[in-house]
Amino acid sequence: MNFLTKYKKVLVSDNNFIIRPDGSVITYAQMNALSSRFANTLISKSVRKGDRVIMYTEKSAEALIVYIACLRAGFVFTPINPAYTKSELEYFIQDSQPKVVIVDIDKKELVRSIIGKLDISIETLGNDGTSGTFLEKAKKESVNFKDAKCKDDDLAAIVYTSGTTGRSKGAMITHENLRSNAEALCKTWKFSQPDMLLHALPIFHVHGLFVATNVTLVAGSSMIFLQKFDVNEVIKHISSATVMMGVPTYYTLLMQDECLMPDLVKPIRLFISGSAPLLADAHEEWFKRTEHTILERYGMTETGMITSNPYDSERIPGTVGFPLHGISVRVTDQSTGDILPDGKIGLIEVRGPNVFKGYWQAPEKTKVEFRSDGFFITGDLGFIDQKGYLHIVGRQKDLIITCGLNVYPKEVEERLNKISGVIESAVIGVPHHDFGEGVVAVVVTKQTFNLSEPDLLTDLKRDLAQYKVPLKIIFTDALPKNAMGKVQKSILRSTYNNLFK
Repeated sequence: MNFLTKYKKVLVSDNNFIIRPDGSVITYAQMNALSSRFANTLISKSVRKGDRVIMYTEKSAEALIVYIACLRAGFVFTPINPAYTKSELEYFIQDSQPKVVIVDIDKKELVRSIIGKLDISIETLGNDGTSGTFLEKAKKESVNFKDAKCKDDDLAAIVYTSGTTGRSKGAMITHENLRSNAEALCKTWKFSQPDMLLHALPIFHVHGLFVATNVTLVAGSSMIFLQKFDVNEVIKHISSATVMMGVPTYYTLLMQDECLMPDLVKPIRLFISGSAPLLADAHEEWFKRTEHTILERYGMTETGMITSNPYDSERIPGTVGFPLHGISVRVTDQSTGDILPDGKIGLIEVRGPNVFKGYWQAPEKTKVEFRSDGFFITGDLGFIDQKGYLHIVGRQKDLIITCGLNVYPKEVEERLNKISGVIESAVIGVPHHDFGEGVVAVVVTKQTFNLSEPDLLTDLKRDLAQYKVPLKIIFTDALPKNAMGKVQKSILRSTYNNLFK
């Protein structure tokens, strides 16, 4: 079933859907009419069910409604971080082969230079709600649109998530994945129509796009839609909300503002944190400042949300709670695959209607990530305690999560190693109070080149999104290696563990 078909009555109501910071409102009925225009516009560009639509823009209400239009029409929404550079975007376009790329107005020529003579349409969309070729064309289209009939396992989105090889993989997300996860989260977090979500998350990421938006849609509730996270803007609007979702960075930055007091957040019933671990001292400090206990949950691009700390009972810092309704979680031995007893650390595996269909155009990669009984191997390491709470203790691979975004070391290392004078490099993540983890590069260089940290950072910024660029570059004579010549990153992480403390 099309994810939104079940909630059609909600989507045509006069209830508020989006409230902008300036107070202007988009009701559900207005959203439904605009998404109809958007769907008809895409159809006029020869987009058909199953075709990909890339969204490469800054956050806006209209960009979010393009996502809803794609769901309704059976198109495959493909969000791309607007911070990605030309070389990064080029791969996503080549891999997903979209029919249409919707871009910020000032990035049209950049995308045109990538597309060349390919049969791909480019449409522009400003973040002011009034500008861009896409909106101009949509004004001429009908507000009537009949939703496409979609099966549960039809694709709703492709979201790219990198691997340790440095080559991104497109996670194929189905309508059933989205529907089941949103309904489970609504039940766990007790979302209902009167709720008002403070939405400060980006919408190129599953946290802001699927978790925040889909829960709002399923509940028929409303959201205060901030274009980005800004402490002053959040402080200004937080008293009008009942729920806030964020990454650990948001909460640590808010705690630096003297306005954060219990009275300010009195209307809030729930603060949710995810995408990266929240330090125990941040939990404690937040409670002291607000008298609220943050609820942590656990998920990933391929699965949506998997577990959550409970709404009504104890939320334990350092844990991510229990499996959501309909989802099974187990911990297995890394070598044998045998299921481990409670308290034993191993690979976290998950099975349920939330688990993605596979990796786009990568059947072999998909095959090795699943057990024969349907469990998906997350690559995360953890254990289940005697009370049933899941604890995440690390990652099997060297994934770095900074500000809630994934950074894969090999991609940064490969770019570093291309710089003249660099012999080799190792990129690691170390604890950072504000970002969860800070990206650090340990580099061996040829002495004759006299390379400096600013030299390397300037070079990296040409091809890497800002969040992937190391916060610190450390020069060394040699990297620690084992007898087989493999760099021992565990030693580097231990050595520089307190770098940002």
